[in-house]
Amino acid sequence: LSPRPGASYGVLPRPCRALVLLNPRSGAGRALEDFQAVVQPMLAEADIATTVFITERPHHAHEKVRDEDLSQWDTLVVMAGDGLLYEVVNGLMERLDWEDTMKKPLCILPGGSGNALAASINHYAGNDHVAKKKLLTNCAFILCKGLHTQMDLVSLSTASGKRLFSFLSFGWGFISDVDIDSEKYRRLGNARFTLGTLQCLAKLRVYQGRLSYLPAGPEQGTPPAPRDPHTPVTNGQAGRTLPPAGTEAAGALPDDSLLVPLCQPVPAHWTVVPEEEFVSVYAIYQSHLGTNMLMAPAARLHDGCIHLFYLKAGISRVALLKLFLAMGRGTHLDLNCPHLRYVPVRAFRLEPRAAAGIMTVDGEALACEPVQG
Repeated sequence: LSPRPGASYGVLPRPCRALVLLNPRSGAGRALEDFQAVVQPMLAEADIATTVFITERPHHAHEKVRDEDLSQWDTLVVMAGDGLLYEVVNGLMERLDWEDTMKKPLCILPGGSGNALAASINHYAGNDHVAKKKLLTNCAFILCKGLHTQMDLVSLSTASGKRLFSFLSFGWGFISDVDIDSEKYRRLGNARFTLGTLQCLAKLRVYQGRLSYLPAGPEQGTPPAPRDPHTPVTNGQAGRTLPPAGTEAAGALPDDSLLVPLCQPVPAHWTVVPEEEFVSVYAIYQSHLGTNMLMAPAARLHDGCIHLFYLKAGISRVALLKLFLAMGRGTHLDLNCPHLRYVPVRAFRLEPRAAAGIMTVDGEALACEPVQG
């Protein structure tokens, strides 16, 4: 990364030991070949020794980083799509020593279809927009330079009691439908999203629910409503229940201080969106939704902000297609589309009226239910 004013940076040691978690089936299935041809020679020049762990099944990387002694490596490198980094982040957050382990630098090398975080970091570094092997080379060069800084994570809680940690986005409706419906075309690489968009445009759906948020504007100094200390919050797949607030326990996860339990109304200083029919709701925390989708041009790695977009029902297919084409250049907000709303927030809640449609977290499918973050 190129140093930015006001940001604090660390530097990887030399020589450096890296654990590379690689999914050989991600994207077009070339991750291992590209790693060996493009990345490994660069890392050898930079005195970075690698241990390559090839995933063989879903959740394999999750289990590896959750259970392994990671002290032998200086950095964890993910060579895959965004889904594998999501696994790694949530595996690390299930460790009792998560607070220390999460200080270990993480690196993303694009090996998937969307590669949103890699494209975002390339953007933050001031590099020209590139894709495929050029993007991989740029990200590998950032790893070789060894400069690292902080990145925001969003804590998500669902009505069924899951606690998830997300580095990229949460979505419901059209954009999530495109992401999941296009999975069957993953061999096409990034082109799968173009095909998926056209298919979802043909069967445009409307989703009913209530959206609420805490704006990141002047209201952010308002004290949060007190949280019910007796409401258990569990942690993802492990189902670890948090102790009551105020009690110190080893491995206790951070408190969602801006949120009240989902069974209670949102605090009075939150905004409740008057419309309840949406084409899409999307909360993104990095600049890019995909290699060629600059969704949140104002986003930064560590801005303490959730960039919330929602599309109200009534938008035409032509207007929606124009928005998506403009998003490639990051100019979609300049169209002043009356159906599109964008607001920077610190927290949000989405309550679907029915379990309709797919929800996604960092591009991974989630059951449709009330969720807040």
